[in-house]
Amino acid sequence: MKRRTFRVEGALVGKAVALAVADALGLPEPGARRLVEVGAVYVAGKRSRDANARLTAGQVVTVVLEEGGQSPLSEAPPAPELRVLYEDSDVIAVDKPAGVSAQPTEGRVGDSLVDRVGAKLGRPAGLVHRLDRETSGVTVFGKTAEATSALAAEFREGRARKRYVAAAGPGLPPSGTVDLPLSKDPSRPGRWRATRAANGVPALTDFHTLSSGPAFCVVELLPHTGRTHQLRAHLTALGAPILGDARYGGAARAEGVGAARCLLHAQALELGHPRTGKLLRIEAPVPADLMRFFLAAGVPAPSGAIRGAGSGAA
Repeated sequence: MKRRTFRVEGALVGKAVALAVADALGLPEPGARRLVEVGAVYVAGKRSRDANARLTAGQVVTVVLEEGGQSPLSEAPPAPELRVLYEDSDVIAVDKPAGVSAQPTEGRVGDSLVDRVGAKLGRPAGLVHRLDRETSGVTVFGKTAEATSALAAEFREGRARKRYVAAAGPGLPPSGTVDLPLSKDPSRPGRWRATRAANGVPALTDFHTLSSGPAFCVVELLPHTGRTHQLRAHLTALGAPILGDARYGGAARAEGVGAARCLLHAQALELGHPRTGKLLRIEAPVPADLMRFFLAAGVPAPSGAIRGAGSGAA
């Protein structure tokens, strides 16, 4: 990622965001304005889309000029159609496509899932849990402040239950539980390690291997806890990283089987309705890139009630 950062001082104080970006970076004003409009400009750590907003002294402005080798002004491919899995007056649940960030971040230019759901609703959507950018599947939002708070409590208090499916490297046992704590890997920024050798946070995952072959396994994952990268790190600790997961060694394992992304899918979610308390079970169809592993293995994707006691917001 290529970005430029500057502090608002001197002649930049009181200027509109677009004009300040143009002056500080030596850009034509129309180009600077367009960078603001597409969400590539952050003021004091928050995305700013108002090109005419006035800056105050001391604010730090960050401009993303290139991300993933591409300018934010490049023509982006059309976003996949938003698939709604469930909706009522309190809740909306959607099938998050792989490659879409759950929420805006400084490291990602372009729309996010929360932006797209908010646009559909015509008002801000209440995000209560997150999936990694490359992970697909069920994501739920509150449509009111009360619903958002109640849904968040379902995850925070361990009542929400989730079922994931994945294609992983070969060699997984038929079933088991991984209870290795997670800690940040000091040698590899952005990666978590599952080990008892460090002072990590507790993490617990049940798994059931649905099919095991010489090239890959198809596995059902039931997290009890909801830690960052929990499932990815736990499978790596078992010696079977998720296929296509470059950060955890799954990209090399994917050679010859055609995994273009981390093949992890949040397939089902169970939680209490925020107003009625009635159990909601929401399922997202397994996407084509992962489904072909189920087809090759000759096993169906799981469906229905989530087995076991796995809960959490992994």
